[in-house]
This record gives sequence, structure tokens and C-alpha cells, in this order.
Amino acid sequence: MFECDLSELPTADLLESAAAHRAEANRLDAQLLEHAQTYADRFHPDVCPVRPGRRSCDGRERAIVLGGDGCPEIAEFAIAEFAAVLGVSPGVGARLLGDALALRRRFPFTWARILSGDATPWKARQLVAACVKLSQEAAAYVDRRVAAVIDTISPYRLEKIIKAAKFHVAPDLARAEADEKARERGVFVGETDEHGTRTMYIKASSGAVARNNATLNAIADALKIFGDPRALQHRRAEAVGIISDPLYTQELLTQASRHPNVTPTDPAPADLKPAPATTDAAANPHPAPNLAHAGSPGTPANAENAGDAGDEWNVRPRIDRRDEDLLDDWTRGHDDEPGSDDAVDCDAPDLSGGELPGPLDIRHAEALDLSDPLGPFGSGQPPATHQDVGTDDGQPLDDGALRELHTRLAQIKHDAYTNPTNTGQVRPGQTEIYVHLTDHTLATGTGVLRAETIGPLLASQLTELVGHGPYTVKPVIDLNDAVSVNAYEIPNRIRERVKLTHPVELFPFGTRETTRSVDLDHLRPYDPLGPPGQTSTTNLVPLGRFGHRVKTHARGWSVRRVDYRTVEWTTPHGFRFRVDPTGTHRVPDP
Repeated sequence: MFECDLSELPTADLLESAAAHRAEANRLDAQLLEHAQTYADRFHPDVCPVRPGRRSCDGRERAIVLGGDGCPEIAEFAIAEFAAVLGVSPGVGARLLGDALALRRRFPFTWARILSGDATPWKARQLVAACVKLSQEAAAYVDRRVAAVIDTISPYRLEKIIKAAKFHVAPDLARAEADEKARERGVFVGETDEHGTRTMYIKASSGAVARNNATLNAIADALKIFGDPRALQHRRAEAVGIISDPLYTQELLTQASRHPNVTPTDPAPADLKPAPATTDAAANPHPAPNLAHAGSPGTPANAENAGDAGDEWNVRPRIDRRDEDLLDDWTRGHDDEPGSDDAVDCDAPDLSGGELPGPLDIRHAEALDLSDPLGPFGSGQPPATHQDVGTDDGQPLDDGALRELHTRLAQIKHDAYTNPTNTGQVRPGQTEIYVHLTDHTLATGTGVLRAETIGPLLASQLTELVGHGPYTVKPVIDLNDAVSVNAYEIPNRIRERVKLTHPVELFPFGTRETTRSVDLDHLRPYDPLGPPGQTSTTNLVPLGRFGHRVKTHARGWSVRRVDYRTVEWTTPHGFRFRVDPTGTHRVPDP
């Protein structure tokens, strides 16, 4: 309908056309779910039978359960080809298969409404993700309560109704989840934005948060003493980089305490002692962990000396996890063979019976939340309800004052390692930073560079990234040189070259960055009786654990090297994909 130039349509017809296309998109999404169900039905676990005498960690295919209790088992490696043909990562493909099976087996009323066009598929998939931990009977109860309204209310209201239904049918699970959340602790680091700024959330014990908060304030006060006029929160953010070097921190605080501008009425920034236990803490020996954020604007000016309850965030951030990270979590501990250096060490127990484990229940939605693809850090906004440490207006630093401050701080750091006021401290560990830049940027100090794991930065931001030293500049590695060894084990110099040549894994639509935790696979299997030099930069490719297992053990998969930086994969049903530095490209049929 309306097969004409859209600019010529009356507004009412334009809206009708948009609604018709939206309905057609929902119908196509429903058909995709049906395709996923039919595909999963064809890969029963009998294609990966139990192999007596094999360890559970040898990397072979297993039967897994996608979607939760009541869903059928599926052969694990079937995920790989399904995802590749759809043009998504294996993690996204696994979730699509699991959601499709769960809708058919666990949410029949909602599934019927999808087929009739009365329910939007993506809303139904949110329902599946929210109920993945429920038993099949509990999920059916939620289905009966929610199916009729899934498309008549807003997603926000729908989420509340689903939550209430879960609480009603599974109160023990709800309490267990609440207790689990209360016990969660960790340090969460967000993605780098286009301005070279990152966000860190810390969820730890109240005492640990208070002590770290007090240290940040002490460093911020010391910076002010040495001439930094910026606002408190800017100085606290600067302190995050300083606190990573204990010796530098101690020297800075010591010199600040002896500075002639410090009077007895000023706070003593170097006096870092644990805060005394409060009445509440004494009454509750296991306090709920708090969420501290170093660098939020706003609230009372009299809260500058932090360490009180005023700098806590009682909000749990969601972690934006890559799909490949999740799939590799499922398969962690499944090496190629004992002693393999291609993969990380196997930590799965050796089963006494010598058999592969039973079907693995993959409840992927509990760790992978696609409802908020940007995660807690994507928006760049803090939680809506929070209390901050105090702020002050401060003054901006001009270029001259900034250089003077950096010169003074560099001298203090130099003193910390050459003539420290206090001895006995341990020098902090070193950090490697790979910076990619052109000769023009190197010569002029202007332009754009790329720092690995961080992303693009302005050349002027490199000083902030590296800091005041001490640092060592390593020689540039010529990646055109092929390096090899006559052994199966992979030395660090070859690992580094492979990492720099292939910054992302070479599995179709893979998302894993080539870090030390990513497997390096011999593209042509290593032959102990074969020619020398098999372990070389031309025969090693980075693969996530799931992709590595598919390449090694899945039937019908093959891979060949097209050129130095490109490999071509062929799936069991003849689909071909080339993976190169520009991504994954499907090869047309001849």
C-alpha cells in the first residue's frame, strides 16, 4: 500500500503507512523466531553423544539448555552457524534461539499473541529475559498474568507487572535474588567516551569506601595546597590517577603537610586513618555494601571532608558485557587437549566417571541485559537518586598555571623515587599502553591517535594518559616481519605481534578484543613431527574460547588463510565468511 513518493502522501496516509510497516516488521520478527525454533529442533543433543573416557574439559560439543527450565536441549555448536548466517555474534544468536524456545515452551499464551499479531516480539523477549530463572510452572503463571496486556501498556509498566507476578509466584527466589544483589561487590569501569573520560563505580564495604574516599579528599586538598584552584570534584578526579602510585601519593601528602601555606587550622591531608566505627556499623557487623562514585556534581558545600554517608550511592550499576565474553564464560575450562598452550589453563574438574557432563542450563539473560545496550555508562548520566560529596566552584586553570602545576607534581614524583621523605614503600607495578599514531601526529603533537583498550584520543591527551613518568618508550615493532619458533608453546614476543596484527578475534562476527585471555590457535594444526617454524605469526590467529572450540571440534567447519590479515571460514552448510581488519564479510556463492 501507498507505493508512491512519501513526500506526496497526506499526513494521515503517511502515518497509516508507518503503522503498516511497523506491523510488517513485527510479523517478520515473529517469523524469525519461528525459524529459530525450527532450527533448534534439528540439532538435538544426540549429535554430541557422551564419549566415555573423555574429560569434561576437552572442549568437545555438549548438550545445552537455552531459555530456562522446560526448554529442550540443543547441540552447543549449532549456535555458531546460525549466528554467522544472521550476521550477529554467537552470543546474540544464542539469546535469539533461547528466547524463541522459551516463548514456545514456557510462555504459550504470549507466543499465541505474537503469532496472531497482537504482541510485539521484542516486548515478549523482554518478558523471557526477566523470567529466565523461574521454573516452568512459575513462568506459566507469569505468562497467564501478562500475556493479555503485553502490548497495551508501556514497557515501564509492563516491567512492574512482571516483577509483581514473579514476587507472587516465587517469593523465595525473589528474596534470594535480593540477598545476592546485597552481597555484590566490585569495581566497574565504563567505556571511554569521545573526550577520553571514563567512569568508575566502586561497590565495596562501607569502611573501604570511606577510607578510599578520605584518601581522595586528602590528595585533592594537597593539590589545592600546591596551587590547583579547580573545583573539589576536579581535584578528586585528578587524585584517582595519583592514588594508583602509593609512593607518589605518600610523598605528595607528606610534602603537602609540610608546605609553608599549611596552618594548624588547615586539614591534615597526610593523616590517613580508618574512620572509627559508627553506632550503626557496630550494631550491624555485616553492613550492606555501598556504591561510591568519585566525580559527581552537586550537593552540600559543607560535605567537602568526605567519609560520611553523604557520598554513598545506593544504586547498583548494570554491567555492559559483550556477548562473546558471555559465551566464553560458559565454555571456560574447555581446552583443546591437556597441556594446550593455545588456550588458557583448564580449570574444570576431572569427572570420576570419565564422561562429559549432562546438559548445561544456559541462563544467558541473567548476565546479558540487552534491554539497555549502553549499560550503566553509555548515557554518561549518574543514577537519579544519589548523594554526593560536597563541591566548590573553583577556578579553571589556564595553560601557564597548568604547566606550572604539572611541573611541580612531576618534581614531587621524582622526589618520591630518588629522595623520598618516607622510605620503605614499594614501587607500583608497571602498565603497558599501546599507542597508534601517524608520523605527522608524532612530529607536530596534533591530530588523533588511538590507545588500545581506550580508543581514539587527541594528541594533547597523551600527556594526561601517560602521566609524569617514570615511563619507558619501547621500540616500534615491524609487523611485516614473520617471527616463528620451533616449539608448540607460544613465547610472549610472538603473542604481542599477533595481538598488534589482529586487535580483534578472527571468528565470524566475533567481538572479543585480543587480550591475554583470548586463545591463540594454530591455524594449521601443530604437528610434532612436522616442519620447523609452525608456531609463527603467520599461523596463529586470536579466537575467543567458544570460536576456538568450534574451529577445533565442530563437524563441518573449516578455515584457511587468504592473506596475512584475512581468514576465510566455511560453515557445515557451505556458507563462507571472510574476516579481515574491516570486519566479517559473507562471500557470495559462485
